[in-house]
Amino acid sequence: MSDWIKEFKEFALKGNVVDMAVGIIIGGAFGTIVKSMVTDVLMPPIGKLLGGVSFSDMAINLGKGADGKDVLLKYGAFIDNVISFLIVAFCVFLLVKGMNHMKAQFEKEEETKEKAPPAPTKTELLLEEIRDALVKKS
Repeated sequence: MSDWIKEFKEFALKGNVVDMAVGIIIGGAFGTIVKSMVTDVLMPPIGKLLGGVSFSDMAINLGKGADGKDVLLKYGAFIDNVISFLIVAFCVFLLVKGMNHMKAQFEKEEETKEKAPPAPTKTELLLEEIRDALVKKS
């Protein structure tokens, strides 16, 4: 049992797990910001252009529920959520695309470094000078 706990501690304290947790927290905060942007900034002008429609209020009344309250199919809220998802998905796409581009550039630089011949040593430079001097004498 103690081996299992030890393995879990090693896993939980690795940097990538902490990075993932930070990413989830920031992602949640980003999602909240995007949701507010869609609901509070984008949808009101779109609704106004469409004749004063409020997307958050768009719903189909399905009748009374067992508790006497109206049962609503809130398709306007669904539209808001779809737009929020598309914005977040596009931002993630741009982030991944940028990271892939940077990774490709890094790999290209590493490949170039590997292919480049090493700089000549001092001994090799001295031998070249001696060779050139001998060639001039003959």
